[in-house]
Amino acid sequence: MDNEQLQQTLRKFLKQVGITSQQAVEKAIERAIQDGRLQGNERLHAVMRLEVQGLDLDLVHTVEGDIALE
Repeated sequence: MDNEQLQQTLRKFLKQVGITSQQAVEKAIERAIQDGRLQGNERLHAVMRLEVQGLDLDLVHTVEGDIALE
């Protein structure tokens, strides 16, 4: 196994996850405010689940936190 290659591809993957997730959440919040489902001052609970397939042991990592709109 090439640890450097592993770290490089893993960082690239996680960077893409971060960018696309942020964009999706921002768009969803904007739509919800426009539709009147959110006021724009809420605190939203978020859960991110990462699953890596192909391992002998299923690796499931869950991160939870709040997103403050104001």
